[in-house]
Amino acid sequence: MTSSTAPDPNRPAEHAATRTAAPTWRVTETAGLETSWIDLGPTSLTAHGRAAAAAEPAPYWLDYRLDTGDGFTTRRMHVTARTPDTTRTLDLRRDETTGHWTVDGTPRPDLDGALDCDLGLSPLTNTPPVLRHGLHLGPGEHHFLMAWIRVPELVVVPSRQTYTHLRRHEDGRATVRYASGDYRADLLLDADGLVAEYPGLAHRIA
Repeated sequence: MTSSTAPDPNRPAEHAATRTAAPTWRVTETAGLETSWIDLGPTSLTAHGRAAAAAEPAPYWLDYRLDTGDGFTTRRMHVTARTPDTTRTLDLRRDETTGHWTVDGTPRPDLDGALDCDLGLSPLTNTPPVLRHGLHLGPGEHHFLMAWIRVPELVVVPSRQTYTHLRRHEDGRATVRYASGDYRADLLLDADGLVAEYPGLAHRIA
């Protein structure tokens, strides 16, 4: 299957009100932490957060804001990354009418066809494609082109990824497999589609 903004039968229709969440993850790969403040609507979300990484080759602070349009598709991701030596910013945008992407105002036709951004080493950006297709609720497999952001360099490259629903648990959580190239990880998601456990990368502590 290919990614699409068309209605998906697995998408929840019963949640009309916006909910808020403030998950904190321990990011084991960077020996750091990430907290995100999320407003989660029935078809879109906004999130702003901060990640602190202590791992080599250099520690960094990361501040971001993600705004999505209808169908949880990326509208804008703004990121600031600070290392001991430099500060970088990224303004990544997707035009909802044309589907074209820009990076700091420069057109990026290699990203055309992507609906989502993927912030490196962040559990947050696994959520929008899951919610768009209801993969935390029931069976499905979807292939995506992502605008992947390498951190802390804030370089954006196209990335092919696949998400597959594996099972739903009695407590309302679900396991969804993430794959990119030869890499595989079975993500444990809560009932809102937010990452609770990302083996080898992060786990939620609040």
